[in-house]
Amino acid sequence: MKIDYLIVGQGLAGSLLAYFLEKAGASIYVIDPDGEGSASRRAAGLINPVTGRYFVKSWRVDELIPFARQTYRDLEQLLGGSFFHERSILRALGSAKEENDWLARAGDPGYQAYMGDHANKIELDQLLYPTLAYGQTLQSAQLNVSVFLDFFQKQLLGKNQLSKKYFHYGELFVTPNGVTYGDIEASRVVFCEGYGGIKNPFFNYLPFRGDKGEVLIVEIPGAGFERIVKQNNTFLAPLGNDLYWVGATYAWQFTDDQPSEQARQELLERLKTVVKLPFKIVDHWAAIRPTVKDRRPFLGQHPELPSLWIFNGLGTKGASLAPFWARHLSEVMLEGKAMDGEVDIQRFD
Repeated sequence: MKIDYLIVGQGLAGSLLAYFLEKAGASIYVIDPDGEGSASRRAAGLINPVTGRYFVKSWRVDELIPFARQTYRDLEQLLGGSFFHERSILRALGSAKEENDWLARAGDPGYQAYMGDHANKIELDQLLYPTLAYGQTLQSAQLNVSVFLDFFQKQLLGKNQLSKKYFHYGELFVTPNGVTYGDIEASRVVFCEGYGGIKNPFFNYLPFRGDKGEVLIVEIPGAGFERIVKQNNTFLAPLGNDLYWVGATYAWQFTDDQPSEQARQELLERLKTVVKLPFKIVDHWAAIRPTVKDRRPFLGQHPELPSLWIFNGLGTKGASLAPFWARHLSEVMLEGKAMDGEVDIQRFD
């Protein structure tokens, strides 16, 4: 089988890169073992334009969010599914200082599109323990990542463009015209492996980092809450059918990717300070996020093997980052566009 691009990994990075490459006319094939525990499938899929204790706009949010919104809407039409939801994020303001800081930032012309008026506390107090006030983050959204990946996987399988097997680096051979892998001949291979990229012998010189995150999936019968809440350093995000994503923990030192009792208890205690209504723990997830020390993705071409490329390091903001940078990488590879220096792996030479 001869193709233009072999993509290793069908998380957010690999799926969106495959979408943009094929949309531009390239032929693709994807290899992914369908790992249910991948960081992409465990993520809440939040698109949050204003973050941190100082309410700062996320990196390049003015171009990333509109592009992500349009991309996911287009994909819903293409795949016939519903997985992208426009949802405001309600940020609990627990002190007069926090409230004043929020109002001051919201008055900045560069922030007015993303920070709204206070939310109605009367409605919220029926579900949540009281706080001083809630600020509304606008243009925020939630991507149901697992649902999106399932729909995209179904399309790939229907077109015989996906192998659900493990990729073996020792079976990849670089040729004068590209690469071969089994019966596949490709002009280029792009590694989109998430944290698994730390074991990639071609790109393990890059400063990969990872942090282990754990979340709870809880059922809150009758809550009927369709917005996202951040309170007491905890996100509560609706998944439908009275289920909510609660998280997350962050651990920079870890020995495995399995759920831990310590994180379960931490999340449980945090949730008890946020939600008034009775709830039941349905599941406990853990995964390792692919992070980079400068908090910018890895995009680029191997310095010595030009047919090998990488798209990785989306970290905790993959839902907002992946569409824009997948399209950018496709333009670099297909059209010869200059790579953006902020994400180019050459910054680590």
